[in-house]
Amino acid sequence: MIDIIISKLLILPGILIGLSVHEFAHAYVAYKLGDDSQRFQGRLTLDPTKHIDPLGFLFLLLVGFGWAKPVMVNSRMFKNPRRDDSLVSVAGPLMNLITAILFTVILGLVLIFIPNSSQIIDIVITIITGIIQINLVLMVFNLIPIPPLDGHHIFGNIFGAPVWNFYYKYADMLRIGLMLIIILGGTSFIISPIVESTYEFLISNMLKIVSGII
Repeated sequence: MIDIIISKLLILPGILIGLSVHEFAHAYVAYKLGDDSQRFQGRLTLDPTKHIDPLGFLFLLLVGFGWAKPVMVNSRMFKNPRRDDSLVSVAGPLMNLITAILFTVILGLVLIFIPNSSQIIDIVITIITGIIQINLVLMVFNLIPIPPLDGHHIFGNIFGAPVWNFYYKYADMLRIGLMLIIILGGTSFIISPIVESTYEFLISNMLKIVSGII
């Protein structure tokens, strides 16, 4: 029981960072593209308290998949709504990938400059790897083209009216289906292989790059 509690505490930084950078990226890109409502919503910040949805946070902590408080975007403020909505949607997953890469570099620096293992260093490494993995999970999960995830905006904007009509007609059913799939663990069959391969790619290649530069 204690081990489970400790393991959950060690992934907390990853959850807070992952959700915060994801939603901040949505808000920042929307703001830059003309939606100044983000400033009044208080979402142009990395403060986790502005982005965390309690239920989504609990799901991510217990199940491994979750969500933050969605950024409300006013697409009528965009000059090119279809393009700009896609840019806002992809900004969150892209920021998660950038964050994962950044912490892979940090992990490489820790391993190079502090090679001797200790309990504190092991904890630091566990936290960093958790940050990397959770950001990769959020990236892949949010690219699934099912409402309300980012992927459905991207998919709809690429393929146009027929897809948007489908989403509009079956939105509630798709949301319920997604929730059931998450609860039953079905998303792991889709997400886990992609996350694991991306994680292994980052670790092997970024560590080589960092060690080569230093």
